[in-house]
Amino acid sequence: MWRRMGRAAAVSAVLGVLWWATVRLAWTGIGCEDWGCLAPAVGLVVVITLALLAGSALALERVDVRPGRRVTLVAAGVVVVLRAVGEALPSWTSSFAHAVTAAATCAGAGTVAAFVTEAGVARRWKVVTALAVVALVPIALVVSWVRFGV
Repeated sequence: MWRRMGRAAAVSAVLGVLWWATVRLAWTGIGCEDWGCLAPAVGLVVVITLALLAGSALALERVDVRPGRRVTLVAAGVVVVLRAVGEALPSWTSSFAHAVTAAATCAGAGTVAAFVTEAGVARRWKVVTALAVVALVPIALVVSWVRFGV
């Protein structure tokens, strides 16, 4: 189980940095300066994200983290939650920090997904893990409210 979680974390971290770099490159290439180009830019980000999600499922299968599609979908959900939680944290301008954050977020999501989809894990631990991930959202909202006010 631990090796499976490690492999899922490593693959997810690499793909997270790849996603970050690809989206950054695409966004820079579009050179969006006004609202008119927002729809194509967001559309491109969605296409890149879906392509990397499909690639993630295949990559996880290659490193013996099965079922890859299920692990990918769970990891995507965890990334969405962690991204929402990240809005409550201070931001920085360093590109390196963004790459590290993308890697850490995706690695954490991959680890949680591998744990939750592991056949040998008791159902109660899966439920506790899912509840802990979901509980991060209201905690982040409270932190954001305290930090920024209403």
